[in-house]
Amino acid sequence: GYVERIGLRPIPMDADYAVHIRDHDVWVAEVDRGVVGFTVLVPQVGSLEVDTVAVDPDWQGRGIGRYLLDLAEVRAAATGQDRLTLYTNQAMVENLAIYGARGFVEVERGERDGRHWVRLTKSL
Repeated sequence: GYVERIGLRPIPMDADYAVHIRDHDVWVAEVDRGVVGFTVLVPQVGSLEVDTVAVDPDWQGRGIGRYLLDLAEVRAAATGQDRLTLYTNQAMVENLAIYGARGFVEVERGERDGRHWVRLTKSL
């Protein structure tokens, strides 16, 4: 549904996940041996970036995304980071509400290649 709203494919839809798996911290949520969600975590200077959080639409609203964000906080603490950062599209208002409820605050907005992004951060 985001393609219609944004007018472009969200960046994670076209990401090279083989590269993410090779170069970053990738975690998968499984139910009955089936993948229902995943997150890609990328260390940055001073923070752990939540590059991607994705949940199968059939499993949304069941706590999978919350679990993956909790995991990101645990991984940040385990690696000595005291802050999470992430980006989302301005049109993904549901995500902005979820992240805000989780304690993320907006720190910047911008546009690149026709995509209007929001950067958020959360102190741990």
